[in-house]
Amino acid sequence: MGIDISRFQDTFFEESREGLDLMESRLLELDVKQTDTETLNEIFRAAHSIKGGAGTFGFSAITDFTHSLETLLDRVRAGELPPSDDLVSTLLEAVDITRGLLAAARGDADIDAAAVAAAHEKLNHWQGGATAAPGPAVEPAQDAASPRGWRIGFEPDAEIFASGNEPLRLLRELASLGELDVQADIDRLPDLEDIDPERCYLSWRLRLEGDVSEAEVRDVFAWVEDECRLTVEPIEPQVAPAADSSSAEPASPAAAAPTTRPRPAPEQRSLRVSVDKIDALMNLVGELVITQEMLQQQGSGLDPVRDEVMLNGLSQLHLNTRRLQEAVMATRMVPVDFLFSRLPRLVHDLANKLGKQVTLETVGEGTELDRGVIEKLTDPLNHIVRNSLDHGLEGPEARRAAGKPETGTLTLTASHEGGHIVIVIQDDGRGLDRDRILAKARERGLPLGNDMSDAEVCQLIFAPGFSTAAAVSDVSGRGVGMDVVRQNIQSLNGQVEVTSVAGRGTRVAIRLPLTLAILDGMSVAVGRETYIVPLHSVVESLQPGATEIRRLTGSAHVARVRGEFVPIVPLGDLFGGRPWASNPADGILVVVESGGRRTVLLVDELVGQQQVVIKNLEANYKRISGIAGATILGDGRVALILDIGELVLVSSQAAAA
Repeated sequence: MGIDISRFQDTFFEESREGLDLMESRLLELDVKQTDTETLNEIFRAAHSIKGGAGTFGFSAITDFTHSLETLLDRVRAGELPPSDDLVSTLLEAVDITRGLLAAARGDADIDAAAVAAAHEKLNHWQGGATAAPGPAVEPAQDAASPRGWRIGFEPDAEIFASGNEPLRLLRELASLGELDVQADIDRLPDLEDIDPERCYLSWRLRLEGDVSEAEVRDVFAWVEDECRLTVEPIEPQVAPAADSSSAEPASPAAAAPTTRPRPAPEQRSLRVSVDKIDALMNLVGELVITQEMLQQQGSGLDPVRDEVMLNGLSQLHLNTRRLQEAVMATRMVPVDFLFSRLPRLVHDLANKLGKQVTLETVGEGTELDRGVIEKLTDPLNHIVRNSLDHGLEGPEARRAAGKPETGTLTLTASHEGGHIVIVIQDDGRGLDRDRILAKARERGLPLGNDMSDAEVCQLIFAPGFSTAAAVSDVSGRGVGMDVVRQNIQSLNGQVEVTSVAGRGTRVAIRLPLTLAILDGMSVAVGRETYIVPLHSVVESLQPGATEIRRLTGSAHVARVRGEFVPIVPLGDLFGGRPWASNPADGILVVVESGGRRTVLLVDELVGQQQVVIKNLEANYKRISGIAGATILGDGRVALILDIGELVLVSSQAAAA
């Protein structure tokens, strides 16, 4: 019965992407002056796996290109070709070309034939024109005790077909290395009526004769190394007769054949699941949370004695629902290294382009964050890193003149703080130029206060179109970076803060919720309507006295909060409700903060604190200014979730007008 392997292509593309990411990171880590053999082997195995998978699915363009790449890498790891910075650049370019070929095979792009041909020519040049490392040539030792071949035990996992791998293809590839004798083991084969055509029941005992190294044998099985049990043992060598046979002693078994290291069993198994399926499951759990909240609210009126069993059941339902919610949320969590690992290549290429020397350091790569947050954080983080390299870090001469090391340092740190994650990007460069920022702000007509603090001056760089670059380049200077950064981060219910010390560097801190699906919020009432204020934005709440409220021109009011006048936003007026308190002095003030600025929300009542399931209002209705989403309360009513970043920005602009 034939198996349609096309349905396994998604797994191939995902694993190939991971392989290319691994190749790129290892190439960037490679020390060309002191080469690490295992690093070279990792790079080679990744290329070999991609070539093998592409051959399985008939992607000939990928197979041809990665074959040349694999051949070059094989020469490097064999010591025939010394690593160099130029060679690493060529290999990084080959990684990019392979990414493009994979995108074309997936139907996401067209093949850039000219770029592929140029990269192919470079690979061929290195293979044909480069010279070996200096030093005496070392010929492979023709040891009299070298093996004549290998005995191989190959037992695939029963689920190997599910990943798109075909054991017989591996045997055909193995046969190309030498003379192969194949014996199938059918001990695991069940009765005919019990056979599942999608499971593998066979294993093989193989004998390969020829001048083949153990590494070459294991490379054949690199694509399935986590999906099989593999043993490779040398065939007893033909020992050359000794000059004086009378004095020869029989060799011990250990001397005749090195002990084979058994392949360790994997500590844990994994299963690839579509992100769409996880999202659908998360949505169902959200609906379950809402239903549970409704039941909990209905149960609040039950008699504790008469309805004890029902109340215990509701309590257990609440506990299990929360556990299920946390478990499903955990399936979406990925290490922040998924994001950080994309940056070494950006730093490498950009530093070379700018003529700067930069060391990238990362801390807390294992910190976990919702995959959806990570995907939306990629562009903002790229903006910040590019700005750090272009504007923040000085060139070698400028750093020497400032008494600094020629090599600048860019540090990325991730850590958990409560229910949030904080990502910090810090450089040891020149820092922000306060006078230059203020001059540019005046030139653009931005509102400026007297005796602005350094923190307030730093926030000016987030103004739309703001840039202090002397000239526009393809790296930065168009003024479309930092305002986009803030907008994107605020769309994730996050905050971004910038601090800087002249001559010592700049620090950008991004604070984000761990997930986009669940929000800790404060419920507030305005008339009969309920709104949700994201809890991470709340500074404090208070009931003001009449002397703490001042009226400005028109109907605008400000509140005196801890010695500072802050603009008031009446939620009832903003969203068309009918508040019970028309006078700010009769209501409750909720102080919120975003981007270093504060605003006061005028509400009628604080209802309580709760976790809410976020629903996308724009996808289900339309975009509403000042609203980040919606949720369903325990009584079935819809409550709007406030976009604090937008409300603070609008109120600040109105107060400055």
